[in-house]
Amino acid sequence: MDVHLARLAAGQRDLVAAWQLLRAGWTIKAIEWHAANAGWRRVHSGVYALTQSPLSIEQRRMAATLTAPNTFLCRFSAGAHYAIWTFDAGYEMIVRHGNRGRNRSDGVLIRYSTTLNGDVGIYKGIPITSPERTLIDLAVHADPARALREARRLKLLTPYSLAASLRKHSGRPGTKRLAELNDRYAGLPYSRCRSNAEAKALEVLHDAGAEPPDVNERVNGEEADLSWPRHRRIVEIDGAQFHQISAEDARKQAIWENADFTVERISSDDVYDRPERLIRLAPRRVLLVG
Repeated sequence: MDVHLARLAAGQRDLVAAWQLLRAGWTIKAIEWHAANAGWRRVHSGVYALTQSPLSIEQRRMAATLTAPNTFLCRFSAGAHYAIWTFDAGYEMIVRHGNRGRNRSDGVLIRYSTTLNGDVGIYKGIPITSPERTLIDLAVHADPARALREARRLKLLTPYSLAASLRKHSGRPGTKRLAELNDRYAGLPYSRCRSNAEAKALEVLHDAGAEPPDVNERVNGEEADLSWPRHRRIVEIDGAQFHQISAEDARKQAIWENADFTVERISSDDVYDRPERLIRLAPRRVLLVG
């Protein structure tokens, strides 16, 4: 295999683009010959997979960014790649420098922007809009609260970096709401959370004026979701993806109760839909009056 081709494929999940090969000195005839005779598979116009195995979601995203130079995942596709948004519509959303509006072609929705400078990068090997820009773009379409929680929880951005990006894009739809959320919850320790439900619980307790809990700290040798050691209280958030072994939950609870902790349990659904149940379980913040 050609050395340049092998290097490209190795760094791009076994994908190559014709424009890349032309830049490396290949001819159109050589590219067409390999596409027809070397087992290449067309993914998009001018984008080929060098294997015949089914494409992974990461390969589909990478292929979309290879449709032209300086192309980046954006909006829903970017949010899904960062794992802060759910999106699987059978096409990918990409953005390029320019002011041509948007069009859909060959399995990709193409947008153009004149404000991409400083707002793009690479994440897990794929060209993409920055987490901050992605959140701003998503805020145009829906409430960005959950996506912001996940971005903070996954340490993709900081309140400061998002505030700087919001200043750059002030006035865009959705940015006021995003800025309010960023300011209100700037001090919450999202990065200690292991789920979005735990992160949401921190917001609920903050808004209710409850005493801030320790998050996923060890209490008597066992990690507790939310704990208030001074009050000898623990709240465990039970969801389908966590605490799947009831015997293990019972073992930990027995250890805490034997150490004179009160242990309460609440479902992740209650955190979102019936937050008053969580609020009743948390100690109230004590304000000292001088």
